[in-house]
Amino acid sequence: MIAHLEGRMVEKTPTEVVIDCHGVGYHVNISLHTYSLLPDSEKIKLYTFLQIKEDAHTLFGFVEKAERELFKLLLSVSGVGASIARTMLSSLEPKEVIQAIGSGNVVTIQSIKGIGTKTAQRIILDLKDKVLKLYDLDEVSISGYNTNREEALSALEVLGFNKKLAEKAVEKIVKETPAATVEAIIKQALKNL
Repeated sequence: MIAHLEGRMVEKTPTEVVIDCHGVGYHVNISLHTYSLLPDSEKIKLYTFLQIKEDAHTLFGFVEKAERELFKLLLSVSGVGASIARTMLSSLEPKEVIQAIGSGNVVTIQSIKGIGTKTAQRIILDLKDKVLKLYDLDEVSISGYNTNREEALSALEVLGFNKKLAEKAVEKIVKETPAATVEAIIKQALKNL
């Protein structure tokens, strides 16, 4: 297993780099997140993950160790291959992926190209506990996704309200009182709609 590479960057594109380590050029696949963090200097160090398959040995590189660990976690999910994991880390920041998994936000994960509802649900089901434990997150304090908001929206839709109008009303209530319960959000939204 190649744990990291340190050397001179010879080529650089948004999806791959070539690193010259004492005369040997390593072709390394990278995410857009890693690409955005690459230094302007020629000297570079990337933490790597070597994927070995019957037909290929593929090297993936990351500027941050945390991104590499998240990549490995994503690969542990059935149905998630290296290309999907790399697409996830290119579409969202690693912390956004962690928050989406930790809070069970299927919509955010499903918004990534190549991931359907079942895969998104499987990712959350397989990784939620690991992510909460590894990154020491408090499920309730994760911002960006509010389960009370989602439940209130769902209830208003069931009651027959237009989705767009309900979203606007609920969004306004959640901004004014972020800690509002589902019942409080629904009651306030019914008054406003």
